[in-house]
Amino acid sequence: MTTAYLCLGGNVGDVRATLDRAVARLTQSEQMLLARSRLYRTPPWGPVDQPAYLNQVIAVDSPGSARDLLALALDVERELGRDRAQEERFGPRRIDIDILAFGDTCVDEPDLQLPHPRLLQRAFALVPLLDIAPDITISGIRARDALAGLDADGIIAEP
Repeated sequence: MTTAYLCLGGNVGDVRATLDRAVARLTQSEQMLLARSRLYRTPPWGPVDQPAYLNQVIAVDSPGSARDLLALALDVERELGRDRAQEERFGPRRIDIDILAFGDTCVDEPDLQLPHPRLLQRAFALVPLLDIAPDITISGIRARDALAGLDADGIIAEP
């Protein structure tokens, strides 16, 4: 088993319900849910004008490979209404699931990069990640130190 961290987010529709369904679906197979961060309302990332996101990070024990987990995440996105071919890059979406880290695995392939190549630049992922893994180190950098150098204004824990 490998501990994997996934960031889930969305800003279209009933996002809370969609995230709950995503977590249930991700963990109904062989993945075991180890931890789940609070939900955070976060400013949108990128150049497209759109509503705020809800983001959350989960930790799962994964028995398969990183590629197996990616296939599951993409299946869950499709089941919950995401159509990557029809959406605008960095635009609004019902659900987005990113693998942030898969144990100490390093992968650099066109469709899978681990750890996530922009994780240490994204406060919207680091804040919830630190909720459940306060001492995590990514690529030799403490996530807490990376977050200290970022603008986390506007990231608000949901009740």
